[in-house]
Amino acid sequence: MLLAAMLPLAVHADTPVKSIVILYDNDVHCAIDGYAKMAGLRDAIDDTAYVALVSSGDYLQGGNVGAISRGGYIVDLLRQMHYDAMTLGNHEFDYGVPRQIELTQQLNAPIVCVNLFDKDGQRVYVPYVIRTYGDRKVAFVGVVTGETEKSESYAFRTDGQKSYTMHTPQMVALVQQAVDEVREQGADYVILLSHMGEEPVEGYPTSHDMVAATNGIDVVLDGHSHNVIRCDTVLNRNGMPVYVTQTGSRFANVGKLVLMRNGHIALELIPTNQIAYTNADVKRVIDSIHTNVDAVTDKVIFHSDYKLVALNEKDQYEVRMAETNAGDLLADALRYFVDAELGFANGGSIRNDIATGDVTYGQVIDMLPYENHIVKIEATGTQVLEMLQQCTKELPAESGDFPQVSGIRFTTHVADHTVTDVEVLQTDGSYKPIDPTATYTIGTIDYCAFNGGFHNIFANCIVLQSSLIYYRDMLAPYINEVHKGTLPTAYAQPQGRISIK
Repeated sequence: MLLAAMLPLAVHADTPVKSIVILYDNDVHCAIDGYAKMAGLRDAIDDTAYVALVSSGDYLQGGNVGAISRGGYIVDLLRQMHYDAMTLGNHEFDYGVPRQIELTQQLNAPIVCVNLFDKDGQRVYVPYVIRTYGDRKVAFVGVVTGETEKSESYAFRTDGQKSYTMHTPQMVALVQQAVDEVREQGADYVILLSHMGEEPVEGYPTSHDMVAATNGIDVVLDGHSHNVIRCDTVLNRNGMPVYVTQTGSRFANVGKLVLMRNGHIALELIPTNQIAYTNADVKRVIDSIHTNVDAVTDKVIFHSDYKLVALNEKDQYEVRMAETNAGDLLADALRYFVDAELGFANGGSIRNDIATGDVTYGQVIDMLPYENHIVKIEATGTQVLEMLQQCTKELPAESGDFPQVSGIRFTTHVADHTVTDVEVLQTDGSYKPIDPTATYTIGTIDYCAFNGGFHNIFANCIVLQSSLIYYRDMLAPYINEVHKGTLPTAYAQPQGRISIK
């Protein structure tokens, strides 16, 4: 099904010979097969229109292709695509800003971002690029959510010192400044490549908020919240309509923006699986990457008769708003691996389901793709209680900080954002109310301990043990050593550790 909208814009006096077609993606998250289709669609259009490719971020991480190569395979592929402009997503920061810069410097496409600065106050990337198609100029301005500086705070530090910032309070002004500059330079159209999303988070504007606070933008190609938006119309600061669109995620759709000869704008979302064209050169690179990745990931490491759940039937991250069996398994493995009393993992660290049957290393990487290391810390009961309350207060909305737990059970109340009935598992299998004055050992990941997760509540806790072992690499030892290589029936469903009322 073709999702389309035809929208009026002022007609230019000089009518160009051909329309301008801008194909766009967002939140691909390593679903690399779609690139061959997108490039094939570009090739099919190329003789009849000026064609551009752009991306609104989150391409370096989200699956085993990114995780195994720390983004290197993705960059190899993106070089074959010849994008006209790209912006950053929050997951471009997963490997740290120095690695991000190393990777993006290898691209043959400009990265545009108005709001990433180094410690000396210099922009890391250009804020915009202006492309000429026939007799018209199109400016691409880039912006990424300032929430990244909180959620991926570790990425902004080098040698223990904060080296980068996003100037979140100035985001609107920075975007407006860039828009004003490109208009002064004669841009006929201004396209905002936005990785801001549509989910309201206090202190961080959405793409709709950005439109309402600015003027001079024609279209926002958005990302971050994984919405499928054919076209929203939002009034800007001067009451003029601006069009906002998103393709979903993982190449569910390829976006198509047409700047027509008569001055109209047309927007479509084309389901990627309905694109009949494939670029052979891009396909060869993808096949080569799959061969290299398969050599690492095809090894079977355990067996499961139960689907390990990260997402629900609505394609929402269940693991970010409720206990799931995947969360139970990860938290149990963390507790076991460092011999701790409690195990905690944030729901945002679990990205994909694992189907029933023999489970390969690649499937585990897909579920746990980040470079999170295992740590053992010591925290007070008071800190644990504060963490549980803070990390469940967004319910019923999704939150990447929602805790998946082991060795503890509790009830969270949505109406007043309180947590009650918090009990800790004892060695005899019974439960005992948590003691706020006692200290507890916790197995978790470095992100949750001191790199920005769990609202930094554990940031100053004593670190009893740290390792260079990734959290995905302790699932197999836990299952093989404790459960003889096969998940027991206890993991068929969530185990009732978290009650939500």
